Amino acid sequence: MADLALDARTLTRLGEVLGAEVVRATRLAGGACQDNFLLEVAGAARWVLRSDARTSLPGSIDRAREFAVMKAAARAGVKTPEPLALLGELLAPKTSAYLVPFVAGEAIGRKIVKGPELAAARAGLAGELAAELARIHSVTPETQPGLFGDTPPNAASAAHARIEGMRGPMGALRRERPALAWLVRWLEEHAPSNDPVSVLVHGDFRTGNFLVEPRGLSAVLDWEFAHFGSPYEDLSWLSVRDWRFGQLALPIGGFSARRPFYDAYEAASGRALDTAKLHYWEVLGNVAWALGAACQTERYTHGGEEDLELLAIGRRASEMEWEALRLVEKGAL
Repeated sequence: MADLALDARTLTRLGEVLGAEVVRATRLAGGACQDNFLLEVAGAARWVLRSDARTSLPGSIDRAREFAVMKAAARAGVKTPEPLALLGELLAPKTSAYLVPFVAGEAIGRKIVKGPELAAARAGLAGELAAELARIHSVTPETQPGLFGDTPPNAASAAHARIEGMRGPMGALRRERPALAWLVRWLEEHAPSNDPVSVLVHGDFRTGNFLVEPRGLSAVLDWEFAHFGSPYEDLSWLSVRDWRFGQLALPIGGFSARRPFYDAYEAASGRALDTAKLHYWEVLGNVAWALGAACQTERYTHGGEEDLELLAIGRRASEMEWEALRLVEKGAL
């Protein structure tokens, strides 16, 4: 049992759940809100174990809630691996973990947008992702009323709900960010009307959080920011500048122009899109990631985390503030 990343007790418990011996367990890179392990099981099967990390990001859900969200999404036809088992306190007290089947594919953003082996996949990726978003957005507070607890969502304004969720993290930052404060005020004053909390939102639907093979999309991953909100949040998050991985001329994730993606979503969902709302939510997305990047850094500087990647992400905060200000000045996409 060389190169095991989990102790013998944990491996035994996992083997009992899977019905076969875990012969190898390896920690996977990435995962801001959870610890991930690849499990190789006797008989050649592979599984992924996702467990709560020591600290988390504002707005993220725990693994128990993520388990329920992925179940609901898979049952709605979303191309996401359906989790097998929820395990309480597997790796640490007061934490949850779950098992999910391993799915092959590339998740590294720069390879997805530039790799020659994925050129054919990129040609159809916008349409595939639009169809997946339509399926995600078919899950609603009415079809899954207890998905995020017993408290019904505030249906008045999805944008104001997101802005309200930023206040706590902004107030907790150790460093003042005047540009961020101004942008949040702009978002408050320009929040669109008639944009209620209405659908399941993935919350981090962007290049790097789905798997791509040469034949196309293989899975949507990383549901830790899921919530009920506006479909425009997911539609615009994919266009946030940082998720283009250098392919700035292709605003949809670094692999597509806007129109093919929007047209495919309208066809799959039956919703007509409002370009003013798309612009607003893209500003909001860049602001949200600016705040997220600042919070990531403070998990390293003040939260006890030792991952240098968290520290490096901090520079993104200023870049995203600049992009949001540019979009405000431009006034349209």
